[in-house]
Amino acid sequence: MDNLLNILPYFLVSLIMAFILTPIIQSFGLRHNIIAKENKRTVHHGRITRIGGLAIYLAITWVILIMTPLDKGTISILIGGTIVFLGGFLDDMYNLKPLAKLAFIMLGSLVPILFGDVLLQSINLLGQRINIEAFDVLVSFCWIVGLSNAINLIDGLDGLASGISFIIVITFCIIGSFSGHIHTTIIAAIVAGALLGFLPFNFHPAKIFLGDCGALYLGYMIACLSLLGFKTSTFISLGFPIIIVFVPLEDTVLAIIRRKLKGQSVTTADRQHLHHIIMYKLGVSHENTVLILYLVTALFSIAAIVLYFSVFWGLIMIFILCLIVWIFIELTGMVSVNFHPLIGLCRRLTGHPKKSDTALFEANKIKHRP
Repeated sequence: MDNLLNILPYFLVSLIMAFILTPIIQSFGLRHNIIAKENKRTVHHGRITRIGGLAIYLAITWVILIMTPLDKGTISILIGGTIVFLGGFLDDMYNLKPLAKLAFIMLGSLVPILFGDVLLQSINLLGQRINIEAFDVLVSFCWIVGLSNAINLIDGLDGLASGISFIIVITFCIIGSFSGHIHTTIIAAIVAGALLGFLPFNFHPAKIFLGDCGALYLGYMIACLSLLGFKTSTFISLGFPIIIVFVPLEDTVLAIIRRKLKGQSVTTADRQHLHHIIMYKLGVSHENTVLILYLVTALFSIAAIVLYFSVFWGLIMIFILCLIVWIFIELTGMVSVNFHPLIGLCRRLTGHPKKSDTALFEANKIKHRP
């Protein structure tokens, strides 16, 4: 509790900075016509500034530079984050080609790994330290690049990516304060403050969007925070960041599998993301869809906290949550309308759930729409 109170000033200063900067960036974007274009995939209407991530980036960078001690790890994170942010910002301004944007993300991800020692280093399993030196750079690099894109992929509804990111970094604050990772906790608190200062302007109906610059930057910062906090740890605790960021990771993995099964490029956009499924297939409102995904993220975050104090009960909670998510994936056809092994097994054993033409879920329909 003392550690949490000690990080409060960092949180509040960052919050105030983002809260002040966001309407300024919003006005700047409208004045210079830096707005989100409407298309068949978007759910917004009207002129909405698309570079809200600039307010978050400026607030986080300023507070870290002014209020925290700067070691090589922190400096490298700031430099790498700036590169990732610039890639997203240029994409928001000029619509970069996917490979060009990816190049910025990859370059920015390498900076903290190669120059700041921000990477996974070893696993302590049953009292034996397992050195993974041959893979540490590759695993850390893939983690940062993957999570940067994962947060960007879920940025499809007002307040979704920013709210989920807030829940994630607050969880890092809680676990970090108990585990003694004070510096990591302070940076997480700064990121959380910036997000909370931005969120009132981004929640439905949004006045400003994160843009690629904000979503990619947040994914990068979350990935770096997880590596700072869990770079050398037990086998169980290495699962903390994966559990906490379950929602964006799950959505990203399913998107890659789904597109590969259809013979599409992994960069092909579609309306089969988790938030699209809830909103369009289940008929849930925009605002409630976001709140549902906040709740799911919060439940996985709570599971990670429970796991920190009790491995047994934490694993039980994670198993139950994963089972529910798996059934949802099968029911809604997020991978494929024909992918429902668990439900299919249940149907063969019990005869239920039965298929019908009017079934709500894809797994229970006799025929599927082309």
